[in-house]
Amino acid sequence: MTNFGQGMMIVLSSPSGAGKTTLTRLLSEKNDNYVISISHTTRTPRHNEIDGKDYFFVKKDQFKELIKKDCFIEHAIVFNNFYGTMKEPVIKDLSKGKNVLFDIDWQGAKQIKKKHIDFKLITLFILPPSTKELKERLHNREKKDDLIIEKRMSQFKNDILHWKDYDYVVINNELSNCYNQIQKIISSESKGLKYNYDEKKIEEKVTELIL
Repeated sequence: MTNFGQGMMIVLSSPSGAGKTTLTRLLSEKNDNYVISISHTTRTPRHNEIDGKDYFFVKKDQFKELIKKDCFIEHAIVFNNFYGTMKEPVIKDLSKGKNVLFDIDWQGAKQIKKKHIDFKLITLFILPPSTKELKERLHNREKKDDLIIEKRMSQFKNDILHWKDYDYVVINNELSNCYNQIQKIISSESKGLKYNYDEKKIEEKVTELIL
């Protein structure tokens, strides 16, 4: 049973560099009732990241202790680093009527679905417009670190093959258009309505990206 009228869980996933983090931040900044679930991670902070704002940066032994205590609603290993979402703050925000945004990968999304938490869940997968555009975004973000870029691109095909596990798939051709489409999806779902979109077009885009 879903608690309509209370907070919703909104999951955004994408291949690395396709825009899920930027879109998650936009949704939070433009909507008072949205909060971002801040994940714990064992990876090293990037130059512009702040502990407690972007992630909670912890050591591997601390993370493993939290797993043992069953503190996470989901957790996964991505590029040899642990990522996880704490249960307690998420349930607290949902109970207050807040919409909780999750910036997580397909592994985490799958775990949240399996939990059958008593709040409405919407899952969205973000696709890049092209592999060329994705490489350029990664190039800018990773400060020309070719090894990291190569690692993320090698994972790309595996990531997008999970698109069918999501309620909706959105192509991030242009940020504001992508954001507006996501807002329309959330608005429809909040009223208990399914948002209509062209799944055939998405399937064609996925085929184009993995060739």
